Amino acid sequence: MTALTRELGRFVADLTFSQIPAAACDIVRTGIADCFGVLVAGACDPEVALLDRALGSASGTVLASLIPSGARRAAENAALVNGVAAHVLDYDDVGLHGHPSAVLVPAILAAGEAGGSSGAEMLAAYVAGFEVWAELLARQTTPLHRQGWHPSAVLGPVAAAAACAKLHRLDATGTATALAIAASMCAGLVANFGTMTKSFQVGRAAQSGLIAARLAEAGLTASLDALEHPSGLIAALSPQGRPESDRPLDAAQNKWHILTEGLSVKRYPICYATHRCIDAALGLLERHDLSPAGVARIHVSTGEMQARMLRNSRPQTGLEAKFSMQFAMAAALVARKVGLAELTDDFVRRQHVQAIFPRVSISTTSATACGGNFAPFDAVEITTTGGQTLASGPVAHAKGSPQNPLSPTELFEKFSDCLGAGYPDAKKARAFERLMMFHKFDGTGDLAL
Repeated sequence: MTALTRELGRFVADLTFSQIPAAACDIVRTGIADCFGVLVAGACDPEVALLDRALGSASGTVLASLIPSGARRAAENAALVNGVAAHVLDYDDVGLHGHPSAVLVPAILAAGEAGGSSGAEMLAAYVAGFEVWAELLARQTTPLHRQGWHPSAVLGPVAAAAACAKLHRLDATGTATALAIAASMCAGLVANFGTMTKSFQVGRAAQSGLIAARLAEAGLTASLDALEHPSGLIAALSPQGRPESDRPLDAAQNKWHILTEGLSVKRYPICYATHRCIDAALGLLERHDLSPAGVARIHVSTGEMQARMLRNSRPQTGLEAKFSMQFAMAAALVARKVGLAELTDDFVRRQHVQAIFPRVSISTTSATACGGNFAPFDAVEITTTGGQTLASGPVAHAKGSPQNPLSPTELFEKFSDCLGAGYPDAKKARAFERLMMFHKFDGTGDLAL
């Protein structure tokens, strides 16, 4: 059996900023900048205040800051609260079948602030966490979503532990111990999508990784084969799937997962399983200038797992609407956009929005692209009240994906929208420019808005 836990510990401990390809640094800076903007927007959500009141103790000797308020909290609780804020709007980036930045960035910022880390060190920590997450995911032969696991919550803690161990400067054995501790802190269910618990699962993953690194540094022991053991994490996540626990580690110096996988920056604050269909629907609406009154039916072709995640056919709240294909189509038709303003309880409950839901039908395919969760492509057909059927054609890559990326202008527009009217345009521009130079930061103090 391969010593995967130890090998990953050695990889993370040995990784340096100078080893990371420039293209990978570009991906990380984009992920950090996008996550920071989304986090600022999410910090206003009532759930974030709820979690902070319940769990955000300011006691302890190691403190870190909430964003954007700067309020001080115990470092692990800052990671939790900021992690919830980063994910609560479901506007954060997508990759590795989950949400890497919403887990990694809050953990890294809290650990980096507490330890006085530089921007280059934090960027290297992000890459370390991403590579560990990708390596664990690559060993699963059955997609985690299909088994009811929320990947961000069950792989995120180990990835965050890798990132925080890097910032704590743990050696190979200490890092492996942190990964093993985090392996016992992994939990999260797809069944809780569309509720506050989904974003709590992501915040908890960030918090768990930081705690695991601190405990390893303090001397807590753990099994140094906790990932690959027959009763370890990889096997536990796929008990019937014959996961590849024994495959030797392909060190990232030879194959960088972050370059092959990339990050998808979300264009819409709603489950990513809807994004290709939203692109398709908006394209049809723009080309044919359709009104809600002129649409008799909307038919969506998508994947089985996408449809399973989109569990709410008649949502009544903004949270429920984030996991509803019916709402995605209704918002596109009624508002001609799917943005933060549409993901509110008030908008979801409007009569003319609710009236669209019964007009949306869905067909699914079991085929997936490269063994993932999504169909090879999605498509939308709109039938008008006059009997005309308008077809989008297949959409394989959502706008914002590595294959169809947002332009720098579009990235900044999203960032500016997330910061909102409370920040002057000049301050938004300066903040975005600084974040895109994250590797040159002296520390987290450079993040102050």
